[in-house]
Amino acid sequence: MSQRDLAAELRAARVEAPPEVRERVRLIAAAAPAPPRRLTWRRGLVLALPVAAAVAATIVVTRPSHHRQAFAPQVERKAEAPTGTAVNGAAAGTARAMAVPSSPNRVQVVGTTLSLRTRDVSDGVKRAVRIASSLGGYPVSVHAETHGKAATADLTLKVPRAHVQEAMSRLAALGTIVAENVDVQDETAGLNATDRQIARLQRQLAELRAAKAPASRIAPLVARIQALQRSEAATRRTAHYASIQLHLETPAAAAPVHHGHGPLHGVGVALRWVGIGAVYALAVGGPFVVLLALVWLAARLVRRRREEALLSRS
Repeated sequence: MSQRDLAAELRAARVEAPPEVRERVRLIAAAAPAPPRRLTWRRGLVLALPVAAAVAATIVVTRPSHHRQAFAPQVERKAEAPTGTAVNGAAAGTARAMAVPSSPNRVQVVGTTLSLRTRDVSDGVKRAVRIASSLGGYPVSVHAETHGKAATADLTLKVPRAHVQEAMSRLAALGTIVAENVDVQDETAGLNATDRQIARLQRQLAELRAAKAPASRIAPLVARIQALQRSEAATRRTAHYASIQLHLETPAAAAPVHHGHGPLHGVGVALRWVGIGAVYALAVGGPFVVLLALVWLAARLVRRRREEALLSRS
């Protein structure tokens, strides 16, 4: 018999151990110490603490700061502008109004807006109306309202165009300028064109009357001339007065600022961030801990089944 055949015959033969030997093997296995656990609560704590520390450090480094200073952009105010353009400006803390680019030799429609912050809106409304009246103007509309300690008012004032610069300067002295706007529209070219058109139509009308034309041809021409004259007169009346839109409001109540902290403020802040870090650690590291626990239980179950299979063969 060859050596290979002998080995195959020995593998095929199952030699059962005597009951005494089986009992002794079971006693030895029961008395043997349990294998050391690969994952203990101490090891889990060692793994969880670095994760929590890393998450807490990330939160502390990346959290927004509440002590940044906000810088308001400065807006330059233009003193002069070409005719027919609009100029915007804002100058908080000053009572000097923007210059109004107006020419007395031309027909211009001037419109301005002025926003002021004042402590007494009611007094500001009265003084604004008196300023307009003293310069030969009048108020078109006045609307004022209050909400608790806050108050606002909106006025539309008409002032002769020759005094609009003085009116703006005196109105600006009623409070702090928040915003202002000047819009100048030159109507001289349009009025000159209308004058030339009226002159041409009047020459045509004179020729028709000299030729004793029928009234059916003269009446439409007269109506057209009259309409152009009324439109020109309305434009000149509008240009005589400058329109001022005035807005008054009380200053916004400043929120109280609390400075200084108690002696235990640092401890409270530290505990708060430790708690936040613990929550993040549980949220991020919890699934990994559960996965490790499942792997450990599976390995223990496989090892136990192998031991039982070994004992059953003995």
